[in-house]
Amino acid sequence: MATILSSSSTCLSRPVLPPRRVFLRSLTEVRRGTFGVVPMRVCCSADVALGGGGFVHENVPKFPRMRVWDPYKRLGVSLDASEEEIRGARNFLLEQYAGHEQSVESVEAAYEKILMKSFRERKKSKINLKSKLKKKVEESPTWVKTLLSFVELPPIDVILRRLFLFVFMGVWSVLNSAETGPAFQVALSLGSCIYFLNEKMKSLARSSITGFVTLVLGWVLGSIFVPVIPIALLPPTWSLELLTSLVCFVFLFLACTFLK
Repeated sequence: MATILSSSSTCLSRPVLPPRRVFLRSLTEVRRGTFGVVPMRVCCSADVALGGGGFVHENVPKFPRMRVWDPYKRLGVSLDASEEEIRGARNFLLEQYAGHEQSVESVEAAYEKILMKSFRERKKSKINLKSKLKKKVEESPTWVKTLLSFVELPPIDVILRRLFLFVFMGVWSVLNSAETGPAFQVALSLGSCIYFLNEKMKSLARSSITGFVTLVLGWVLGSIFVPVIPIALLPPTWSLELLTSLVCFVFLFLACTFLK
């Protein structure tokens, strides 16, 4: 049988098409298995353009554990695997089975299940921690409950702003320790403490008394514990008055921030 060459030099030769009836009869015989013919693979785009028939066989790998219910077993990781190990297994499987849509969806679904489980466990642990703390407070002695009734936890931004203020007062006192004493900084810190307490207590008299008591308490404790600190650990320019003032700043910060 005569043959014709395709337009591409890399393509295989193809038989000349017979007349319509003979061609239909040939197709029927091929379907019935009369001829031992193996369908030819399309070898180039020019072959398709010429109308040549062919079969494209795609060797796309399929994820074998798509039907596994356990997401950890589906990804091939242990129950105590770290987040990095789980993420690495997920990325490896996505890269390996990128050409198969159902495989990719199965891997992503398993990864999302593990993430949701981890999120629920973390949320549950936080709730349990709050419950344990609340239970310990309820089981504590009466004097502890009475003491805690005067304490509150403000928002984190309030804590940071007031902490910055009193740290600034402390740094200012240290920088001016060689020239003047920290009396002005202590007075300014006391006024700030009274102002913040008055915002919560709505009583200037009560706020003033609380502020002065806090200052005296800090000064007394500072005078007791500061001399115990070895002199070798402190700069030579830091006097006893300065160190006691720093202790007072800490007490004033705690009082105006956490007292009700």
